Amino acid sequence: NVLSQTDLFTPEQFGAMIIRDATGYPVRIRDVARVEIAPASERTITRFRGDAAISLGVVRQSTANTLDLAVAVRKEIEEINKTLPEGMKLTLSYDSAVFIEESTKNVFRTVIEAIALVALVIFIFLRNIRATLIPLVTIPISLIGTFTLLYAAGFTINILTLLAMVLAIGLVVDDAIVVMENIYRNMEKGMKPFEAALIGSREIGFAIIAMTITLAAVYAPLAFGQTRTDRLFIEFALALAGAVVVSGFIALTLSPMMCSKLLKHQPSHGRVYNAIEGFFTWQTEAYRRLLTASLGHRWIAGFIWLAFVGISVPLFVNLKSELAPIEDRGVIFGAVSAPEGSTIAYTAGYMKQMEAIYASVPEGSRYFINAGNPTPDAGFSVLITKPWAERKRSTVEIANEIRPQMRAIPGINAFPLTPPTLGGREKPLQFVVMTQAEYPVLAQMVERLTEEARKSPTMTNIDSDLRLNQPELRVAVNREKLGDLGVPVETVGRTLETMLGGRVVTRFKQGGEQYDVIVQVAPDDRNTPNDISDIFVRSRSGEMVPLSNLTSLKEGVAPKNLNHFNRLRSATINAEIAPGASLGEALAAMSTAAQTVLPKVQTDLSGQSREFAEGASTLLLTFSLALAFIYLVLAAQFESFVDPFVIMLTVPLSIAGALIALWLTGNSLNVFSKIGLITLVGLITKHGILIVEFANQLQEQGRNVKDAVIEAAVLRLRPILMTTGATVLGAVPLAIASGAGAESRQQIGWVIVGGMTLGTMLTLFVVPAFYTVFARGHRAKTSPKSSVPPIAAPQPQLQPQPQPQPQAGED
Repeated sequence: NVLSQTDLFTPEQFGAMIIRDATGYPVRIRDVARVEIAPASERTITRFRGDAAISLGVVRQSTANTLDLAVAVRKEIEEINKTLPEGMKLTLSYDSAVFIEESTKNVFRTVIEAIALVALVIFIFLRNIRATLIPLVTIPISLIGTFTLLYAAGFTINILTLLAMVLAIGLVVDDAIVVMENIYRNMEKGMKPFEAALIGSREIGFAIIAMTITLAAVYAPLAFGQTRTDRLFIEFALALAGAVVVSGFIALTLSPMMCSKLLKHQPSHGRVYNAIEGFFTWQTEAYRRLLTASLGHRWIAGFIWLAFVGISVPLFVNLKSELAPIEDRGVIFGAVSAPEGSTIAYTAGYMKQMEAIYASVPEGSRYFINAGNPTPDAGFSVLITKPWAERKRSTVEIANEIRPQMRAIPGINAFPLTPPTLGGREKPLQFVVMTQAEYPVLAQMVERLTEEARKSPTMTNIDSDLRLNQPELRVAVNREKLGDLGVPVETVGRTLETMLGGRVVTRFKQGGEQYDVIVQVAPDDRNTPNDISDIFVRSRSGEMVPLSNLTSLKEGVAPKNLNHFNRLRSATINAEIAPGASLGEALAAMSTAAQTVLPKVQTDLSGQSREFAEGASTLLLTFSLALAFIYLVLAAQFESFVDPFVIMLTVPLSIAGALIALWLTGNSLNVFSKIGLITLVGLITKHGILIVEFANQLQEQGRNVKDAVIEAAVLRLRPILMTTGATVLGAVPLAIASGAGAESRQQIGWVIVGGMTLGTMLTLFVVPAFYTVFARGHRAKTSPKSSVPPIAAPQPQLQPQPQPQPQAGED
């Protein structure tokens, strides 16, 4: 029994207390035990910059804002430090909000850069400040309208929605540019501003509606994604679709009104204006001649289309594939595992060697190690680097440099990990082996597969979670002897628990602090299995009996954990991706190894690998649904199945340009570049819509197919080039981004830049050629759009110019 009065006792007073043994004899506590105030048994050991430390984690609630929480914690740390005793300090070791803050700042800077470049493109084409302001006004209004939609939908401002805003800058001005250019063209023909705004917007209204609905519809399949990765991009897709819808509404309402008030006919211009206009006029006439000549040899356009489709297939197959590019998040994690059964002191002792490695990294800012988490034979470490602007190497490059040094530490298995872009800390490759056989047989399978996988240069640090060698000490109880001596079995178990593991028996208070009274054998007396022999229990007669007479000890091993996957015994093989390789290549190598050594064993994927495989399998479905949505929307608007087909023939050309750009820049196919490809489908069809719609109108006015498509293409050349320039230059800041989160933004940027550049160049010739093949007989169709005033054959320049002589075959 232990005393019940526990208030206001010092260790000395506590040790002087009298207790009675089983015979009733009084004994002082200090005569039978050592009484001291000592720290509790160390379950984890933490060191920060080489000094002993205690780690505290602050985890946000699911509804909390990470940035708001980070600001509040930083302020609280300053207040707490004012009250701490001398020699103690509370320091922020790792803050995940830093990456979010820096990435957000970079996105905002990218927004400003994109706006400036878009404004420059518009001004170069128009060379008129008033005309430049009209499409630029669309940007803030569209973004504000989009944020309103996001608020109504319960979405947040995050990296993905801000990325959508950057892309939207180049997209939302497209419709306003097309409307403004058409109105300006009518004004230069001599119409009054109000009349030009009314007729010009009516002429282009159907095309604007078609382009807006088409681009918005391309994101519809993304909104119904079921995988975790798909759900991440729902906000991105809906934000971009919302921006496009708002911009289309503005282009048909606000833009014509501003044109009627701000634009004026200028009979004469300056020397610079005329020089640039001369270039555009030459460009237009050169395009007319080339287009006319190419329509005489339409097989060339068909050959070009087939050639780029053929190029796309091997590029798509051979490009490196991964779930997401590895972002430089300013932190490197170190995973540590010691031999099974190691003590926390053993693990921490070897982990101290990692501190010297971290201290030698010039880009390092601070570091800490944590041993004993989650088990005594495991641990982790964190190296936080300097800000992105203060270093030239990325965290991936730093990790590749220190990996051999960490692998060389004896006694433990340590390796660096850069955190995945989409969250988590596990290794990217997670390959599951399943069987109905016993676990020892499964262990042999895993060993054979691991040995085969190590032959591949695409993987490193290959390991598995199957552990069948956890050391254990089995204590067998002799129940006959226990019965003879009158010792209950639970007494033996409770004694071992108390003496070896420690048990809180009471508490006492001193100086306003409450202390646990823990009964436990001193550490020196419980180091070896034989120390159990020195533990005694009391028999029925009151005699003390050593446990060595009542128990037998046997050392052995046992499974650390036994996992199941899909209700089968399983083991997961995990690995890092070797420098220069991709997750897709590593999974292919692992699958080949499994087919070689375990041809009849079931396998599956987990973690990032499963998400990658599911994303790859759903990409084709998502892409097909996007094409189907666009085709149906266009078919409903054009009241034709042929016109949408002609328009969508531009998609393979832009896809080829995007894949070529990814290949030349060393990027990969991942969730970001795939989102860019889907976006590209909606963007490139806008050019075809402009050409086909105006060609249809000219046919309805009596032109033949060839003349109608030539005139429509020439007439729409300038707005097509303007919108392409705005979209491409709006995406350039993404393609050349740097700093926090730049790796992900570059993927979408290069897809848009490459796809729109090559796709537009080829569209200007391929669409007219296919239109003359498939659109015959469209002229006989009656349409409500025939009420639009006849479209003459004016020059697309923005100032009066002498009319060129009609070419052969023109009306």
